[in-house]
Amino acid sequence: MEYVITLLLIGFSALFSGLTLGLMGLDVHELKRKAKLGDKNAIKIYPIRKHGNLLLATLLLGNVGVNSALSVFLGSIATGVVAGIVATALIFLFGEIIPQAVISRHALKFGAQTTWLVWIFLALLFPLTYPIAWVLNKMLGSEMPTIYSKHELIEFIEEHEDSVESNIDADEERILKGALTFSDRRVEEVMTPASVAMMLDQNQKFTTTLIIKLRKTGHSRFPVYNGQQNNIVGLLYIKNLVGREIIGKHVGELMNNTVYSVSSKSKLDDVLNAFINTRNHMFVAIDEFKNVEGVITVEDILEEIVGQEIMDESDRVADLRKMAKNKKSNLKTAL
Repeated sequence: MEYVITLLLIGFSALFSGLTLGLMGLDVHELKRKAKLGDKNAIKIYPIRKHGNLLLATLLLGNVGVNSALSVFLGSIATGVVAGIVATALIFLFGEIIPQAVISRHALKFGAQTTWLVWIFLALLFPLTYPIAWVLNKMLGSEMPTIYSKHELIEFIEEHEDSVESNIDADEERILKGALTFSDRRVEEVMTPASVAMMLDQNQKFTTTLIIKLRKTGHSRFPVYNGQQNNIVGLLYIKNLVGREIIGKHVGELMNNTVYSVSSKSKLDDVLNAFINTRNHMFVAIDEFKNVEGVITVEDILEEIVGQEIMDESDRVADLRKMAKNKKSNLKTAL
């Protein structure tokens, strides 16, 4: 009978010890999110875990009580020194180390399977633990949620992409990371530089050669300047040319006079909001002296978000920014 009682006390010691580490190690706000998403284990645990101080006091009081009873019981069936050594060894190994090592790895699953037992202990020890929990709640307040920085979220996404259970594939990882980082980039990093952008003079006449040239670019809109490329006065939309007799007409006759400009130092999230608010698709990028540095489109920003170039079958140049760098490099070499 003594051995049965000893094993029973060791079992309760292991249970209290393991649940203390396992349940209290679960983030209550994460449990709440999982419960909302339908996680069955979280649904069972959250109603208990949200009363953090009451749960902690219950488990610790139960653990202390069981361990004390185990020491007293062993003292009644063995000498003092032997009982002390045996009790310490049993509690340390089977009541602390093993259960905490096991349950901490399966806290959600194990906690969900033992919620019925935890509710019983909460009810039995409530008269003793409620005053303690009330004082702790007044002194410490509610548990604070864990707030992650943008870079930490990116690390989490990368870690979860490697896990089958996350259901996040490589494409979703790329888009999520792009959505989190595109606001850190500026217009000058993604714009098409003026040195390689296709621009038209408003006094230029439409010819068959010009129309073919415009078609080959694969673009749907072009900046229009007056006299010099630093003086952008409008945008030419290819859709406005369809079905019209344009041979011999000046570009300025068919251009749209509304031109929006943004600083080349602007962040992409601000520019995206500007695109949405103006319902426009192309901005002229300027420096602090109002000089034209290039053009940026909605497509440029979307490419940063999805993490890859958006090209159609008409595109001939994959990255005009690379071409601009090559031109600069060639000029330096020639000089």
